[in-house]
Amino acid sequence: MRDRRYVEDLTVEELKEVLITRRREERLVRLRRMGATGRVGNTVIVRDEQDPEYLLPPGPIPSVAVGGWGSVPVSDPDLARGGSLSGGKIRIWRERILLCIESAALIGLIVVIINLAISVRSLNQDWQEQRDTYALPTLTPTPLIRVSILPGGHKPPTMRGGEGQPLGPVPLMTLPTPGPRSPTRLVIPSINVDVNVVEGDDWEQLKKGAGHHIGSANPGERGNTFISGHNDVYGEVFRYLEDVQVGDEVIVYAGDQPYRYIVRVPPRVVEPDDVSVMYPTSKAIVTLLTCYPYMIDTHRIVVIAELERQNTGLQLLNG
Repeated sequence: MRDRRYVEDLTVEELKEVLITRRREERLVRLRRMGATGRVGNTVIVRDEQDPEYLLPPGPIPSVAVGGWGSVPVSDPDLARGGSLSGGKIRIWRERILLCIESAALIGLIVVIINLAISVRSLNQDWQEQRDTYALPTLTPTPLIRVSILPGGHKPPTMRGGEGQPLGPVPLMTLPTPGPRSPTRLVIPSINVDVNVVEGDDWEQLKKGAGHHIGSANPGERGNTFISGHNDVYGEVFRYLEDVQVGDEVIVYAGDQPYRYIVRVPPRVVEPDDVSVMYPTSKAIVTLLTCYPYMIDTHRIVVIAELERQNTGLQLLNG
């Protein structure tokens, strides 16, 4: 039954006890509200003999809702010693188990990656051994292909940037004596070219005009007659070689004997190390080469013409 006396009728001790009780009830209400919203986790109320406001009156000890885990007696010895609630213990162990699982998965992934790398390396080693065991024999190049860079470069080999030759003095080469069937003159009417042809296509020889590559076919012979020249130095003999068109004629002289070739394909640009344009052929052709583009000379331009036997009335030489 509630005490209905007026405040004036209460003693000081009774007023103090009422005040303590009212404060305790307000605290319990706030704790229940905060625990329901998750704002308070492991908050409990314990007896504190030093603070009168926390002294509980005689009688059964109330319970409080803590962190949404249910009602817990404030006299729980674990809580009195500062221990955690059973729900907090479950959460901690759950996090530990998840951490262990994640660590194990990471370790497993690392092991898989290492095994994959070892397998790839083993496969590469096996492939290398198989390639070395069943390697194709090295082809011996013909005397025609003895260079790694196409002739006709616009810089001498003694200058830095000279192509196809090391720096330093250039050794003297003994050139073969031109034979009766060696090219001596080249005429391209469409671009007004009429130039002498010498044996050899190194830097010194190309100073004299167009150069016939030693070992390539002679005019009229079955094979590739390879002739190169400069486009921007020493007379610019092949300055307008890029303007040659399909159907133009190229006349190569061997002494007084002319051999007429017809351009069948448009000129094409190749890299300086594309020596395939020097390869021997089964047909009688002439290949003309110079640097490209003009004054830049980073590439080569090639013109190929095929021997026209019907119009010359000459018999194809077998060389």
